[in-house]
Amino acid sequence: MTYDLLIRHADLLHLNGAEGTGTEVQEDVCIAITGQFIVKIGPAPEFEQDSAHQVIEASGQLALPGLVNTHAHTPMVLFRGLAEDLPIERWFNDVIWPLEGRLTPEDAHWGALLALVEMIESGVTTVADHYLFMDEVARAVEQAGIRAELGWTYFSSQGAQGLEQGAAFAQDWQGKAEGRIRTWMAPHAPYTCTDDTLRQTAALARSLGVGVHIHAAEDRQQTLSSLEGRGITPIAVLEQCGILEGRTLIAHGCGLLTEDIALLTPYRDHLGVAHAPATYLRLAMGLTPLRALKAAGIPVGLASDGVPSNGNFDPFEAMRLTAMLQKHERGDATAMPVLEVLKMASAGGAAALGRSHDLGTLSAGKLADLILLDLSGTQHQPLHNAPASVVYNARPGDVRTVVVDGRVLMLERKLLTMDKARIIQEANRAAKRLLRSTAPTVQYYAP
Repeated sequence: MTYDLLIRHADLLHLNGAEGTGTEVQEDVCIAITGQFIVKIGPAPEFEQDSAHQVIEASGQLALPGLVNTHAHTPMVLFRGLAEDLPIERWFNDVIWPLEGRLTPEDAHWGALLALVEMIESGVTTVADHYLFMDEVARAVEQAGIRAELGWTYFSSQGAQGLEQGAAFAQDWQGKAEGRIRTWMAPHAPYTCTDDTLRQTAALARSLGVGVHIHAAEDRQQTLSSLEGRGITPIAVLEQCGILEGRTLIAHGCGLLTEDIALLTPYRDHLGVAHAPATYLRLAMGLTPLRALKAAGIPVGLASDGVPSNGNFDPFEAMRLTAMLQKHERGDATAMPVLEVLKMASAGGAAALGRSHDLGTLSAGKLADLILLDLSGTQHQPLHNAPASVVYNARPGDVRTVVVDGRVLMLERKLLTMDKARIIQEANRAAKRLLRSTAPTVQYYAP
């Protein structure tokens, strides 16, 4: 048998079971890929007579499903370090939204490329991005080779233009980049979009056959403000406006109440929540109620959010923070076991995006999105427990090779689809121009 790509002699991390049991590392495995798909996985001796157009020798490296970032704003990487030690209202009003008013399409393009370099180097193979100038982000995705779920952010303050722009992008880019781009409608939030805008969004999403990616109940104050001003929570607003009837991705849900979980539960088959722990800590937002969401059967994936509120696109940091914060908050060292957080970073993210059928696990018939991790570094030694070491000790630099859609994007830390040096240079030039320019702010934060 001849394959397009054959990964030989890897160790394969199986993620089985639902409650922290069944984790297994299978040694000396080969992964065969033809076209976009994994076609066979098995012990190396089964492949002795096989060949491939490209062979990757992965002895001593751990094969994992590609990691899924369920909520990001990639061009915001240009603002890294500019909004530190601020409460969320000043973070938005004093820094972020004024900067976004100055952003140009070219800025967004180079910012997105820089973010995608960092994500690929960190083992992220799919990103759900919700931002401005998304045609430029989509072009960056085409070049980088990553998989992306993209939506163009809009506010009701833009009038009909924002909604129309979001819908046009969703229609024009759906299925582009050889099928690696899937689009969403992306209204910003219930507090920046009127009910009429949200109702129109739901109708457009249905007609276009896409989902809705939206910020909602980001922190407890947003929920309390909505209850005080309207008598209902932001989640109830989404339901009343028809958003929850179709595929929905909610970021971040730190302000979800018990009644919100009950309201969301009937929609769990087409609903996901994005959990970005670093942002919640830096902006003092509280935490997404992961235990209640899990009990309700609502999929949750890990996310970076934007770099100004996180600092980086490191999915291993998100795993560590998620595991340790749940243990701390519950006062229970058994909470959020290693397997559970590993699954959130892969299969959980795929489920939150409605992609369980083709992403999130390594098995024949799934899309060939995977990473190879080197656990030979000193922080992993002695290696008694590989899954635990991935969660608690791994760093982006441990990712050696990244494959998306059967295509090698990074091989032994060498990027194959992007000119990293030029991207850094152009992104720094864009960031400096942003700091010198002036423009009206895009919005004002008053939940």
